[in-house]
Amino acid sequence: MYRDYCLLHTLDASIQESGEVFITSLIHQGYAISSQNQAINALKFYWENLLGQERLYLHVVRPRKEKRLPTVLSQAEVIRIFSAVANVKHLAMLQTLYACGLRIGELINLQIKDIDSSRKCITVRRGKGFKDRTVPLPEELLHLLRKYYKQYRPVTYLFEGQHAQGALKTVPYSPTSVRRVLYRAAKKAGIRKKVTPHTLRHSYATHLYEYGVNLRSIQVLLGHGSSKTTEIYTHVSNHHITNTPSPLSFLK
Repeated sequence: MYRDYCLLHTLDASIQESGEVFITSLIHQGYAISSQNQAINALKFYWENLLGQERLYLHVVRPRKEKRLPTVLSQAEVIRIFSAVANVKHLAMLQTLYACGLRIGELINLQIKDIDSSRKCITVRRGKGFKDRTVPLPEELLHLLRKYYKQYRPVTYLFEGQHAQGALKTVPYSPTSVRRVLYRAAKKAGIRKKVTPHTLRHSYATHLYEYGVNLRSIQVLLGHGSSKTTEIYTHVSNHHITNTPSPLSFLK
């Protein structure tokens, strides 16, 4: 019994020491703070939940989460990106991301039955946190989706990918392909910012705020669980920034 205790105590110390060395190496290699925190959580989960051992304490300073502002496109830049897309399917995907403020996973999992043209809304099922929500379907997007549907005739998913020859089951469009479409469009439009599908979601929320939509409504539309998450768009909006004078203009 004493021998088993000593063995477990030695193993505990070994895991702890190895974990600390590993995390320290990530810091020295310049890994992002989010990656460091993720590694710490993974080690603790493995030790405590999978091995069923007592709480693991790592003698490292858990880094504070960085507070970075999201990249936001101007309305003119969004127009340039859309104008650079000739393929109607690709344009429909990008406009749906922006017009509805969707995450990329929500976009590719949309099904035809989720589009309610009579009520002018889209049902987003099992979004982040496995929550459903409803977002408005603007008339301009509805016209584009109808044009796209007549040309491509999707069966189950609104945007379907290529499936194996002879396969009967349809598959959703891949997230990698969506990113590639947006990357090419942004490059063709001469956008120097790093543009991802989530950039269109950030731009959607920021533009709504700049047009006077209250934060609570934006929170519901985005599917945020906390208003704190939505408040970040007050920091990237140009509405208050451009209307605030610089003291340089006061100088005579």
